[in-house]
Amino acid sequence: MISWRRLDEPDFPLLRRWLEQPHVARWWNHETSPAAVARDFGPAARGEEPSEDLLVLLDGEPFGLVQRSRFADYPEDGDELAGQVEIPRGAMTIDYLIGDPRRVGRGLGTRMIQAIVRATWADHPRATAVLVPVHVGNPASWRVLEKAGLRRVAEVSLEPDSPLDDRAHYLYRIDRPAD
Repeated sequence: MISWRRLDEPDFPLLRRWLEQPHVARWWNHETSPAAVARDFGPAARGEEPSEDLLVLLDGEPFGLVQRSRFADYPEDGDELAGQVEIPRGAMTIDYLIGDPRRVGRGLGTRMIQAIVRATWADHPRATAVLVPVHVGNPASWRVLEKAGLRRVAEVSLEPDSPLDDRAHYLYRIDRPAD
């Protein structure tokens, strides 16, 4: 069973190990010193930021992370997209990783995204859609989104997470189901 809880400071060593994994580091391009992980993930863990960093578990065992936030809470993210696509009022976004390399390629990414999207509708009653930009060079990530029911709605130009990449991204979207 897939479940999740808020990432907490005692989880930072695990998150650091995940961020150092080659399959994660390629796309997250994150500084992995203990100080950097605490700096970048601490505010959300302490509730000082409106974003949610969710440690995802399979049968109680951590295997991934989902970051979930409202575009309205991070206008700089929305501003970069705004001239290229419509961002519905109430839209949210997610970013995600499977940190445990033993869990990659087993369908858990699809299940994780589906579960988080379903929970988003309940957890955030004003959420209208989930929009997810993914670099065009990361087919594993965009395939997971497609398998989870999101549809590709645009190709957009965004600042990449990695200096190895150009600005080409696909934008995926899923709308709140009609009641």
